[in-house]
Amino acid sequence: MPPRTVVIGVDSSTQSTKAAVTDAETGELLAVGRAPHVVTGEGGARETDPEIWWRALCDAVAAGLKESGLSGSSVTGIAVAGQQHGLVVLDGSGRPLRPALLWNDTRSAPQASALVAELGGPEAWTARTGTVPVASMTATKWRWLRENDPANAEATAAVRLPHDFLTERLAGVAATDPGDASGTCWYSTETGAYDPDLLDRLGLDASMLPEVAATGGTRIGSLTESAAEVLGLPAGIAVAAGTGDNMSAAVGLGLGGAGLLDHPVLSLGTSGTVFAASRTRPASTALSGFAAADGTYLPLACTLNCTLAVDKVASLLGLHRDDATPGGEAVLLPYLDGERTPDLPTSAGLLTGLRHDTTPQQLLGAAYEGAAFTVLRALDELLRACGLDPADPEVASRPLRLIGGGAQGRTWVETVRRLSGRPLIVPGSGELVALGAAALAASAAGGGDPVAIATRWNARSDNADADAGLPPLERDTETWERVGSVLDRAAQPLLGG
Repeated sequence: MPPRTVVIGVDSSTQSTKAAVTDAETGELLAVGRAPHVVTGEGGARETDPEIWWRALCDAVAAGLKESGLSGSSVTGIAVAGQQHGLVVLDGSGRPLRPALLWNDTRSAPQASALVAELGGPEAWTARTGTVPVASMTATKWRWLRENDPANAEATAAVRLPHDFLTERLAGVAATDPGDASGTCWYSTETGAYDPDLLDRLGLDASMLPEVAATGGTRIGSLTESAAEVLGLPAGIAVAAGTGDNMSAAVGLGLGGAGLLDHPVLSLGTSGTVFAASRTRPASTALSGFAAADGTYLPLACTLNCTLAVDKVASLLGLHRDDATPGGEAVLLPYLDGERTPDLPTSAGLLTGLRHDTTPQQLLGAAYEGAAFTVLRALDELLRACGLDPADPEVASRPLRLIGGGAQGRTWVETVRRLSGRPLIVPGSGELVALGAAALAASAAGGGDPVAIATRWNARSDNADADAGLPPLERDTETWERVGSVLDRAAQPLLGG
């Protein structure tokens, strides 16, 4: 029997790093190594020292190889998928000058508003970059840094996204991909390149940015001797450009030009996202019109408050996360970190509709409903961005793929079923970001379209048989309309919209 060859897909998220040791031929997930991150900050601040990500990557790779029982010599490629939008600023030797500003750091909300106005409004940004700046986007964070930490901004020799930083540590090459680059608001999805006018407005020189590879699966270099020594892997193996976490999840699901197009996905994690791969370039001010990792597009809506916000409400109530019942008259908008969709960066949580007979379990259920409603309301706009009519019966009955940590939770699944009225598919693999990164690594190591590789893997693996298909429930329009009414009426006076 020939020796097994494997690739490693790295998922560097907000809270932790996972390294998926994956059979390069079959896609079998052999082991997953894990290592935690540390996030600091109070109020709107959310920061992490990028060196923590590198140490976590090294630890996760070592743990994954140990669990798999394989030696590092069997590895032929590696790719990183990282949390989007974070701002990493480096000195001339490639070392971080300060902690990275994360995607959920909302301090740059004033800078976002200023940038939108300077270019002439939301439509102007959508036409250029596909996305209207909000506090999450990297361009707003760079503007914030220049205004609030000018010494480090002036000392900056290079600007990277989180996954770019790690890829450069692996290959010694400054590279990114269209998917993650499209979340910066200085990359144009219209031209497929950095926008020189926007860079000039931001006071950012193109020489400070990584080169944009053709796809996330493009081989941008080889593992350096120094990185190989630290990781226990062979020097010279393929390093892919990698991509953002949402783009990688799409690859892991087989979404893209060589797979499924215009099929919606709902991801329930630290953030809540709804997205689809499409050949139609998105042009909606209500969405982020991202590029995908494979050359298609990935229109996406993202909320800041999802599983962590609901878990916080459960903790405050002294309940287990599944000790919930439908909220009844109570409405709880768990905007504990401000909110991105809708754009309410200074908002806080809002509770209304309490009665004498309201129970703690109903309050927790109302938190689920508020979080799920917020991301589901963007679904129709997503479908329109893909060139589809949400009212078309075929489109309305198209299943919603449910992924992320929340997809493993009974209450999350039932809340989404009840509020969406759609059939659900819960994929058997729980590590889709890492699996997508592994497909990017396999593409870099052996060639081939990464979405086609992931699709082939899914067809060959037991994971496809483990996918849970759930029929639709009658939509709970009463709860939907109640939550929507509260959000619309409260946004301006109470939530800061």
